[in-house]
Amino acid sequence: MPLLESSAGSVSPPVVSSFNEPGAFLESIRSPWFHLIADLHDIIQSATVQYAAAQGLKSLYLPLTTRTVTCPTALGSDSEPVPVTVSGVKTYLADSMQFALEYGCRVSQTGCYNILPSFRAEEPDETHLGQFTHSEAEIVGDLDDLIRYVDGYVKAMAAAVLERAGARLEVERRGTAHLQRMVDRDAAFEQLTFDEAVRIVGDVDGTVRDEGAWRTLTRRGELLLMRRVSEFVWVRHFDSLAVPFYQAFTDESAERAKNADLFFGMGEVVGSGERHTDVGELRKSIALHSVDEAEYDWYVRMQEEAPMLTSGFGMGIERFLMWVLGHHDIRDVALISRVDEPQDWPAAVVRP
Repeated sequence: MPLLESSAGSVSPPVVSSFNEPGAFLESIRSPWFHLIADLHDIIQSATVQYAAAQGLKSLYLPLTTRTVTCPTALGSDSEPVPVTVSGVKTYLADSMQFALEYGCRVSQTGCYNILPSFRAEEPDETHLGQFTHSEAEIVGDLDDLIRYVDGYVKAMAAAVLERAGARLEVERRGTAHLQRMVDRDAAFEQLTFDEAVRIVGDVDGTVRDEGAWRTLTRRGELLLMRRVSEFVWVRHFDSLAVPFYQAFTDESAERAKNADLFFGMGEVVGSGERHTDVGELRKSIALHSVDEAEYDWYVRMQEEAPMLTSGFGMGIERFLMWVLGHHDIRDVALISRVDEPQDWPAAVVRP
């Protein structure tokens, strides 16, 4: 498996195919690669807490099960929920804490956040994990307020990594110039509308997926956009049917959504959006996305009886770490792998 070029003395990441070999976890315990990742986990956790607290957000403890997933099998959703039975109750493992955080904003009367696992029934590849670590927040405010929050957040994390692990990254990985460029950027990150992004990359085949009623950028399109515009770029106002039903409309036509994705490193690292505040618009969006409203009855009632303008984001910690480490395969970044586990109970449990 080829690696990105790095400094002399660099630490080699594991090979994905070795995770299931007996005793592989013992190699991980001795691996400088995972020693570095463990330290980066602590840096990200503490930087997140410090930044969120400084912005007035509260940390909430939330359950890992839910009956209202944020990616239902419908338009605008690209993953499947993970069904489980807990104490005889049929439910799902949470694919996101977004709905719970929206509820949390109303309980706490302010913005809230957490870092917790998320679960999605998709096959892992170089940029996806079926189980990943999700840094999420919901703030009281609109999409522009949220973008300012996220800009400050990723810069704060980059600064913390530089301060506490910069010297190691200079020796063990590709260096820290990419982190420094993020931290030193005084201006806001570049922002484009989705339509502008399509015009910039649409001359190259395979950059835009067009399904007629909706379009989206492919990974190839994201990478080309960063090369042609900026290594840190927001794309906002996607086609409404390309994103989930809870993203508010930009106008009465309901053709575009008040959402935004932040691209850097491998592509989309942060996904975000402003929520509906008008319950009529929410119901309209549910119908347009072919979602069964009965499955989201509590959410609709909350928006109707306790309206609040909120916006939220989710960032995959492992994708952020890919960028920090200059590595190309997310499967090597998980501290404890859940890739290619046997479906049935094995004769012996040989991995943590």
